[in-house]
Amino acid sequence: MRRSRLAYLPIAFPLLAFAEIMTFLLVAHAIGTGWAVLILVVATLAGFALLRREGIRGWHAFQDAANAGRPPGTEVSSSLIGLAGALLLAIPGYITGVLGLLLLLPPGRTLARRGVERFAQRNLGSAVTGNLFGPRRVKVHPGAPVTVVVPDDDPRPPAAAIEGEIIR
Repeated sequence: MRRSRLAYLPIAFPLLAFAEIMTFLLVAHAIGTGWAVLILVVATLAGFALLRREGIRGWHAFQDAANAGRPPGTEVSSSLIGLAGALLLAIPGYITGVLGLLLLLPPGRTLARRGVERFAQRNLGSAVTGNLFGPRRVKVHPGAPVTVVVPDDDPRPPAAAIEGEIIR
């Protein structure tokens, strides 16, 4: 029987809390307790300020995409990742703060957005994700044409041709 990933949360949260405490103690030992606490307070306040900014930015990006007739999935997923990064930064802790910063910086946000899109496509299907993120981008490698041989005694009727065009 396959367990849900949510079943691991009661184990993950205490482990994260233990790791955060140990990281705080290591940082406090290295730079001093006062500086360690000051860094946590500044990071938490910055996280709360970024939560508001990312939320407003995400809402405006969603409205712009909807008004332009574009699928809003990319803007929504990017803003949700920004919100998640700001929330992780707002949680007091060095590990969550570093993870939050990684999600807020452009390279980390792009990687996380692609991961969210792949996850959505894998779990929701291409019909739903096509409406959210736009049409799939398929790489076509030129090569020898493929020939399909159908036996004469095949009882199935021939499939209907699908009209389409290639856009570069």
